[in-house]
Amino acid sequence: MGKIVLLVPREEMLYQAHNILQEKKFRIAQMKAIRTENTVVEARRAIADGATILIARGLQASLIKQYTDIPVVEIVMTAQEMALLVVKAKQILEKTHPVIAVVGFENMFCDMSYFDELYDVELRTYFADQDTELKGVIRGALDDGTDLVIGGDTAITMATEAGKPSLFLSTTEDSLCQAFSVAESVDYAMSVEKKAAAQMETLLDYSFSGVLRLDAEGAVTATNPMIEDILGREQAALIGKNIRSLAPQIGEEALVQVFRDGEDYSVCQEWNQIPVFVVIAPVHFEGRIDGAIVTCHRMRQRQIPTPRREVDAGAKWLPVLVCFEDVLQRSSAMRECVRLAGLYAMSEHPGVLRGEPGTEKRILAECIHHASSRGSGPFLDVPCEGMSGEEQRSMIFGEQGAALQAQGGTLFLRDVEYLTAANQYRLYQLIRFRVCNGADIASLRKVDVRVMVTVRRPLASCMRDGVMTEDLYYLLSGLELSVPPLRERREDLEQKLEDSLKEACERYARYHVLTNGAKQILAEYPWPGNLFQIESFFERLVLTAGKRSIDEAAVRRLLAEMYPDAGAANEEGGDLPREDSSLMSEEEERIRAALFRCSGNREKTAAELGCSKATLWRRMKKYGIEMT
Repeated sequence: MGKIVLLVPREEMLYQAHNILQEKKFRIAQMKAIRTENTVVEARRAIADGATILIARGLQASLIKQYTDIPVVEIVMTAQEMALLVVKAKQILEKTHPVIAVVGFENMFCDMSYFDELYDVELRTYFADQDTELKGVIRGALDDGTDLVIGGDTAITMATEAGKPSLFLSTTEDSLCQAFSVAESVDYAMSVEKKAAAQMETLLDYSFSGVLRLDAEGAVTATNPMIEDILGREQAALIGKNIRSLAPQIGEEALVQVFRDGEDYSVCQEWNQIPVFVVIAPVHFEGRIDGAIVTCHRMRQRQIPTPRREVDAGAKWLPVLVCFEDVLQRSSAMRECVRLAGLYAMSEHPGVLRGEPGTEKRILAECIHHASSRGSGPFLDVPCEGMSGEEQRSMIFGEQGAALQAQGGTLFLRDVEYLTAANQYRLYQLIRFRVCNGADIASLRKVDVRVMVTVRRPLASCMRDGVMTEDLYYLLSGLELSVPPLRERREDLEQKLEDSLKEACERYARYHVLTNGAKQILAEYPWPGNLFQIESFFERLVLTAGKRSIDEAAVRRLLAEMYPDAGAANEEGGDLPREDSSLMSEEEERIRAALFRCSGNREKTAAELGCSKATLWRRMKKYGIEMT
């Protein structure tokens, strides 16, 4: 508990205080009567002796508050005390409806709004804001024709000199008792706050996570040593800085979610080139957002195991060239997709990316790898489509296969639903037990890789139609990320169209512009091939354009020429590609499912489908299906 000190202008107030303390157990450490001109000196002396709360009245209280930073509890005249003074004034004056002036500082008095009616007087109040104004206020009260003045020492002296009756603002024990009670309440609140602050400081100092405390505007009010280490800046350089300037990659939309909507926000980012998992939690107080707590958990980098010499000699992989900041994400849909991808980077569980051709599936896979604890390890990209079962086994699980070369890194398998049943089992073992086997299924080798895959349609659909085993389906399901197409990301589409035109013009030293009509046609086109299709289209548009200004007709002609089927479907009101729609025909799906169930045996597959082996072979050639 703190030390409470009472400073009053008169000795009789000390006697009253002693009487109160004999009856009630208030914790008043020291009491002293002081002269007003010595108020600041006495207050500072009390503070130096350990006072944490001062109790004072009127001008003395105002001076202490003005020249010190210590909490001050003011002694306020109670309604009962003021009523006694008004009644006494009427007795002195012996006059019907007298005019009585109350002079002093407003902080000394209770509410006296109804005293005129209650006591049949005209009560006038004259309040000074500063000590230098007090004599002028008293003089004004005396000049207004008042019958009697109620005030302190200065008011009594000036009233006597002017020949006016006066009453000193004497208190009863009520106002002192009330002030003592308030002082103890303030002391208790301060002790609770200090305890909470001490606990918070200990939590901040010993937390393994970096912590920032923000006010309601997003400015930093407290830090801990860990966040100073992450940001590479000392506390003095962080306090008062807004989180928007410290971590601009968080984005305004996330801060609106926290400070306006009161929802927490989490994301994986790099702060000062250190990968961290960031959580921003709003602080709710009395129905409003009073600030936020930011915690940053440093993500550990994985040590890449030393590979076997023969594998290391042949191991080659492309360096990771992209990070999340490179992904086109002006749209809220893509920002949410990137945010989820950042969270998935924290996991060792296999990740599944799904989206139309030309979307950022591979880019996001690289970003996830780069942001993960495996970021310094290899990233290998292997397609599963267009290979026989033996080729898949050799390419992925063989002695020189990708699974062994990707030790300590990430193995990225595209179109995983095209794996044969045997290779799906090998992938299951690789993910579940971290072992790899080649041609000899009894020969297992320990591997340390994270698997990420793409699929052309939802995993549940692959399992339901028999092109994916149930074991692999349930193992892969969980961290599935759907990449939205560009036509559902209007801001990203507009930016990509603008960038592609600019890049193509710069590459070929041409200077073309699009008319508003041409821009509208391009913005409304569905672009089923997404990024790839837009880039290819602008390559040809810029190379073949005959005029500097490219109009609507030129764009329509080239779209119809390059994509006649898509254009016709669009003009006839055909359905645009949908995210969850299958990219394979029903016949191709039936053939692949039957081949999977029959382990690639064409004779059994043809019998199941009710066709000849020759017919089955022709249909497999038609769809480019090669199964062993």
